[in-house]
Amino acid sequence: MKKTILLLLIFWSLVSSAQQQTVISTISPNPFEETTAITITISGSSVDETAWGISDHSLYLWAWSYDTNDANSLNCPTNGSWTASNEANKLTYTAGADIYRITFTPNAFYNRNGIGRIGFLVKAKDGTGDKKSQDNFVEVGAYQVSLTTPVENSATIIASGGSLSIAATNTGGNASYVLKANGNNINTNTSTSSYSFNHTNITGNQNYELQVTQGTTVITKKFSAIVNPNVVSEIMPAGLLDGINYNTVDATKATLVLDAPFKDFVYVAGSFNNWQPTSSFAMKKDPASGKFWLELTGLVSGTNYSYQYWVVDATPIAGTPSLVKTADPYSTLVLSPFDDPGISSVNYPNIPVYPAGQEREVTVLHTGKTAYAWSAATTNFIKPAKEKLVVYELLVRDFDANRSYQDLINKIDYFKNLKINAIELMPVMEFEGNESWGYNTSFHMALDKFYGTSDKLKEFIDLCHQNGIAVILDVALNHAFGRNPMVRMWMNDADGDGWGSPSVENPYFNTTAMHSYSVGEDFNHQQPRTQNYVQRVIKQWVEEYKIDGFRWDLTKGFTQNCPSNVAGGQDACTGVKQQDRVDVLKKYADYSWSLDPNHYAIFEHLGNDDEEQLWANYRLNEAPSKGIMMWGIMTSQYNELSMGYTANISRMNSSSRGFVAHRLLGYAESHDEERLMYKNLQFGNTSNPAHNVKTLNVALSRMSAVGAVSLLVPGPKMIWHFGELGWENSIFACNNGTVNTPSDATAGDCKLDTKQQPQWVNNWLGDTNRNKIYNDWSKMITMKSAEPVFSGTAIISNSSSLYPNIQITNSALASSQLKDVLIIANFNVTTQNVATGFPYAGTWYNLMDNTTITVINVNEPISIAAGDYRIYGNKTASLAIADFEKAPTIVLYPNPASNYFTLNETTYKVQIFSITGQLIKSFDANQSAGYQFSVSDLNQGLYIVKTFDENNGIKVLKLLKN
Repeated sequence: MKKTILLLLIFWSLVSSAQQQTVISTISPNPFEETTAITITISGSSVDETAWGISDHSLYLWAWSYDTNDANSLNCPTNGSWTASNEANKLTYTAGADIYRITFTPNAFYNRNGIGRIGFLVKAKDGTGDKKSQDNFVEVGAYQVSLTTPVENSATIIASGGSLSIAATNTGGNASYVLKANGNNINTNTSTSSYSFNHTNITGNQNYELQVTQGTTVITKKFSAIVNPNVVSEIMPAGLLDGINYNTVDATKATLVLDAPFKDFVYVAGSFNNWQPTSSFAMKKDPASGKFWLELTGLVSGTNYSYQYWVVDATPIAGTPSLVKTADPYSTLVLSPFDDPGISSVNYPNIPVYPAGQEREVTVLHTGKTAYAWSAATTNFIKPAKEKLVVYELLVRDFDANRSYQDLINKIDYFKNLKINAIELMPVMEFEGNESWGYNTSFHMALDKFYGTSDKLKEFIDLCHQNGIAVILDVALNHAFGRNPMVRMWMNDADGDGWGSPSVENPYFNTTAMHSYSVGEDFNHQQPRTQNYVQRVIKQWVEEYKIDGFRWDLTKGFTQNCPSNVAGGQDACTGVKQQDRVDVLKKYADYSWSLDPNHYAIFEHLGNDDEEQLWANYRLNEAPSKGIMMWGIMTSQYNELSMGYTANISRMNSSSRGFVAHRLLGYAESHDEERLMYKNLQFGNTSNPAHNVKTLNVALSRMSAVGAVSLLVPGPKMIWHFGELGWENSIFACNNGTVNTPSDATAGDCKLDTKQQPQWVNNWLGDTNRNKIYNDWSKMITMKSAEPVFSGTAIISNSSSLYPNIQITNSALASSQLKDVLIIANFNVTTQNVATGFPYAGTWYNLMDNTTITVINVNEPISIAAGDYRIYGNKTASLAIADFEKAPTIVLYPNPASNYFTLNETTYKVQIFSITGQLIKSFDANQSAGYQFSVSDLNQGLYIVKTFDENNGIKVLKLLKN
């Protein structure tokens, strides 16, 4: 099976035990040419549909093809995705005969010519949980060559001076055979249908090609022989780490280190030896650690080299390979033959070329590379206090059309004006495929190239730090996927295709997951090697990229205590406190803090309070920066309110969970839940026609209140990208714009599909209803960051209601300061007199507009319109309001602009200046709001736009020209 299909991580679902089945298939006619219409027939009696959850005979063909040399595998273009097969590949069921069929012409079906072999399997529409058949292979063409010995594409391990027997047969009469070793002809037979040759006295590694010609048709079979170099035992130089060790004195040298227990010898093959390693590229073995190592010499500074390890087990256990060719587990940049062709040259200019003739990922080595020049802002960056964090979670892929770090750089003013002080990027480590949420990680230390270069990410991080914004990475260290070298070096590979699950020898991974919710291959975090790997990952991103914190995905999986047969059930075991994961996750936090005392550690545990308390309260007695933040999902409760139904939001408060300090990173939305606005429009309260929540503008009008009763609760909080604009796209929106929910079993749920970005295309910032949410949340976030009261303590009623009541006080503040706040809201669909409960009588200030009320009766209710709210304080929030009162109301869109920009106000004159102050262009006529000011003649860069109204009032804005 072409296992590059396993790119999509369905990380929210439970993965059941393996359900692969062996089905009976026939193909007619056979043999056939690539231009011949063929029919594949599957015996219905050989398929247990019930085991795959199928009741309507919906089976699909997943297909791939190879060239005439049985190489260069490509997926069928109509496969669809592994979680949602394309209807074009659905098999036709005939009830009377109990058979499934599909008919196609290979070169049209696979969209290629020169096909030598096809592969296929049968699967459920969503193949998650191994709901598939075995792989099936069929040769194409009447003329065929069969390699009898050795096995095609195999590597035979031999002793130095040994021999290799080669035998092959062909159909259609005699053919001409030419055998090449390392590109040199070593034997020829010009006329035979049964070829044999014994290559003797082999002292070096051999890459063989057997070229068989009949008429004008040439078929090539490839295989190799790997010579045991008799490993040299030599003490490894001190201070070397696993992976690449660059020589800081001599840029012509680098030392590679590989920890490969149970392996007999390792070669390094790369562009520096033309991918044909001799004995001088056999790695030495350190007698103390058992690690393999090799110093490379003669490198050219500034040159991109690529390499792989050829890892050999001369006597492998049954079902495991003797040779694995793999990239370095500690790669910081990898090249992929699967993914790189789909990477934009705009996002990643001058991408290193994948080496021709190789397979799977290779590691890039580059000596003498100039380090990124970080600004003083990053060097001296002071992280916002955890209590004041407002984290903006985003997926680079879905944030803007170009899906790049440059998009984020271009939108820095958008983040600044929203006043958030941290951005959390969903995983950007090397993941399988390009269209992904990133949780199917394969190389945790390498940056995935799809969004841009290493320097471009660093530029974004640097720019964030210059603007007081911390950058947090989402990391998936519970698991790794099949391309990961530490999976592949110790894997079960009975079918010999180079992919497989961990074997019993694997020193990093469990053979089966030791917890529920498993995805990919499950790390064993009690293994010292795994712990070392995790710490190296932490070190890489903290030191190389200046990352301020990690959000640790799926921390429930960091236990070894919950196998599938555990007493009481795996789910129950996974859900309750497990001391082994408590201990190991504390160890990882300790290591992070040893590198950066103020590093943010955030766990996505979503578990029981007793276990989460051990992390949230960890080491708080040492420093206010300690304690681990816990993700706090509150989506259901806040969505009930936004839709117009009662809810209890008391669990948004850290103290409700037994946390000593404010360590609950609470949120109403994240990447993983349905969007509030989508459910507002689908299921909102319609009992009042004048305030019908299913109406877009009504639903939008309620979102400011959601921010008031969530963002201002003391402690770190998080928003999902474009919640601040009322993004109503469903999480289950498909690429084609339709919405398929999980209940639509035949369609797949499209959760991981790329989403459209209408906020930029449709100028949502210029939309009054959406812009109000953005501006209101911005004010609230500013208050939270600037006013000490919002680091105080909160009282939230522990009951279900339409009228949340939040009392916040900071007793450490003086009465002359803003020390008491009351937040009330009306989530009903009619105007209501809402209960208050002011701490004391007197003058109270509406912190959103600085208007006042005089409170005589502290319990007197206040009339609040449907979907509205109030934030009252004993003093004004001067720090929070000042910037907004003097901020320009004019909005320039789009920004960046390509051909034109618009303004949302009527203008008397508009001037454009260069960043150095030179007048570049002027529009000297009255123009109404929405007029398109042409900038197609401007060069790319940053400009200053000065607008004049009829009273000669001036407003100044920035414009980025694409």
